[in-house]
Amino acid sequence: MVGFFNYETAIEIEIEIETETETEGHTLSDKREKRTFDEINEKIRNGTVVVCTAEEILEMIDRDGEEAVFEAVDVVTTATFGPMCSSGAFLNFGHSDPPTRLEKLTLNKVEAYGGLAAVDTYIGATAESEDQGYEYGGAHVICDLIDGKEVVLEAISKGTDCYPGKKVKATVKLEDLNEAYLFNPRNAYQNYAAATNGSGKAVYTYMGTLLPNYGNVTYATAGALSPLLNDPELRTIGMGTRILVGGAVGYVSWNGTQCNTAPTRNTNGTPIGTGATLAVIGDLKEMDTKYISPAVFKAYGTSLNVGIGIPIPLLDREMLRFCAVRNEDIETNLIDYSVPHLSRPTVRKVNYAELQSGQIEINGKMVKTSPTTSMRKAREIADILKEKIQNGSFELQAPVKFFTQNQGVKRMANAEVLE
Repeated sequence: MVGFFNYETAIEIEIEIETETETEGHTLSDKREKRTFDEINEKIRNGTVVVCTAEEILEMIDRDGEEAVFEAVDVVTTATFGPMCSSGAFLNFGHSDPPTRLEKLTLNKVEAYGGLAAVDTYIGATAESEDQGYEYGGAHVICDLIDGKEVVLEAISKGTDCYPGKKVKATVKLEDLNEAYLFNPRNAYQNYAAATNGSGKAVYTYMGTLLPNYGNVTYATAGALSPLLNDPELRTIGMGTRILVGGAVGYVSWNGTQCNTAPTRNTNGTPIGTGATLAVIGDLKEMDTKYISPAVFKAYGTSLNVGIGIPIPLLDREMLRFCAVRNEDIETNLIDYSVPHLSRPTVRKVNYAELQSGQIEINGKMVKTSPTTSMRKAREIADILKEKIQNGSFELQAPVKFFTQNQGVKRMANAEVLE
C-alpha cells in the first residue's frame, strides 16, 4: 500500500511487524532482542549493569557462546592510546590591565593562534618551539599546564583605543585560566595503514623511523580493542557521545576531519585502511598526563598521545557481532612510505593478529613490527571506563546527531606544490 510517511505510524507498523515475525514459528519472544540507552542507564543507576572490555567479551563468547553473552552483557568498553596530531587546546587567560589584545603570542616560545577574541587562543599540538624546535612543542605546553607547571605567555599587539596595551608578558598556570579545554579536530582513526620503507635509506615519518630495505613495520590503532572498529557503522557513536579523553570525561563533538564513512570494507564491516574519525572535547583541568602526553618523532616533529575510551552499548545482536571482531579479522594495507606521493604503493595486506605478533613476512623475509599505540595504556583506559560504568559514575549518552554515511575524503583542489 502506498501512502504518506508518518513517524508515529511507522513506529506502530515496525512494532506490529516485529511481533508477527516473532510469533510465526519462532521462540524468541522470551529472549531479549533489543536494549535502549535509557534501559542501560537505569541499570547503571541501580547497580545491575554488566560491563566487559572488548578483549574480555571475546573470551566470554568463546566460553559461553554469543547467545548467552548477549543476554548477560549490556556494555562493552573500548579504548586506544597513541599519537593524534590533529589535537590542541582552547585557552582563555583573562584580561591584563590595561587590556591587551593577544594578536601574536607564544606559550613557552611555542606559537599559539591569535586570530580569536582578545584573550582567547588555540594552541596546536604540533606547533614547534622557537628555540628548541620539535623537541618541545604545543603538546608539551598542554601537558605542562595539566601538570600544574608555570607557562610563560608573551604577546604583542598593534594597540587600539579599546585594547591600548601593545606588549604583555605573564606567567600562568592552569588554575589561573578561566577556561582550558582540549578540542581535537581528528582523533581515534577507525583504522590506519601500516608503514614500511622499501628504499635504501631511512625514512622519518609520523609513523616513526622506518628502516631501509623493509627493515621494520610500524602500525597504529589498538586492533580489536579500538573504539570505532567495534562500531564500524557508527550506530552508537555520534555527536554528544560521552567518552573518556585524557583521563577525564569528555564528548564527541562532531565527526573528525577527513572522516571517511565510505571506505573499502572487509566482509565483517570493518574498513581496510583508513575510515571514520572523531572530533573530541574535554576539560583540561580534569585531565591526567598518564593518559595524555607529548610525543616526539625524530626528524619529523611533535605530536600528542591521547587516550580515548568509548563505551559501546549492546543495543541488539548486530552490535554484539560487531564487538566480537578479532584481530585476525581486521585488515589494513602495508604502505611503502619511501615513495614521495599521496598515492603510495601497497606492499601487502596484513591483519592485526600478524602485526601484534611482533613480526610479519615481506618478500620471504620476517620483519619486526612495532605499534605507535600503547596497548598497555589502552587496556588500562578500557578497564577504568568499565569500573566507572559499574560504580555508577559514568552513564551512557545517546548521540544527538549521527554522522553522514557514505562520505569519502577529497584531495586538495587546484594545488600546485611549489617546492
